[in-house]
Amino acid sequence: MAGMNALCAAVVSVAAVGLFSPAPAHAGPPYVTDDPEPVDYRHWELYLASQYELTHDGATGTAPHVEINYGAAPNLQLHLIAPLAYSRPSGGLTQYGVGDIEIGAKFRLVQEGKRVPMVGTFPLFELPTGSEASGLGAGHLRVFIPVWIQKRFGPWLTYGGGGYWLNPGEGNRDFWYVGWLIQRQLSKRAALGAELFDTTADRVGGSGNLQFNVGLVLDLTNHQHLLVSAGRGLVGESRFQAYFAYQLTI
Repeated sequence: MAGMNALCAAVVSVAAVGLFSPAPAHAGPPYVTDDPEPVDYRHWELYLASQYELTHDGATGTAPHVEINYGAAPNLQLHLIAPLAYSRPSGGLTQYGVGDIEIGAKFRLVQEGKRVPMVGTFPLFELPTGSEASGLGAGHLRVFIPVWIQKRFGPWLTYGGGGYWLNPGEGNRDFWYVGWLIQRQLSKRAALGAELFDTTADRVGGSGNLQFNVGLVLDLTNHQHLLVSAGRGLVGESRFQAYFAYQLTI
């Protein structure tokens, strides 16, 4: 609880610094819930990031991971995450190494209009490159098939949706993800948001997780950004999660 209070205080402090300086509202990272808006054609997003999750079974995360998004065509974004992962079971030793690589493609199906929301899909494939025995990977190919919706209202941005995870493997089960986010542009340089998301059980005998995050996007320049979020579980096994990233847009 003390760690949560400290992170929330940090978010508020950085927000106060960023209130006085130009940039559009952001979507996607630092949040778990995604959006349907792809990177602009022939533009890049590069992230150096780290994420952390604490459950009753221990702690897992990345330190760091690299994320690359590229606007390969109008309405199409290609996506890659290459992580160095760690796992620290309760009462066990910390394991560190290559995690599961994630690839995907985001397609915008409907452009946003005055009364029409933006709609898209973002299929993801998690490749089993991390060691399952060390807790650094799932040990099987996992696939996520979602639908995302987004709408802007002046300084407000809201988006969300959900999808289905194909999660093979002994003792595992396929599961649903549903999430929604609202974000407010505080100034030309800072945007503050909050999300609520829920997953059904991903293994036999497991339970679902209802979680929330509060996040901040701070634009240092037109091309350099800091992103941070933190939150905790409300129902289920998750107790605390956090994300931090430096983003370069080209």
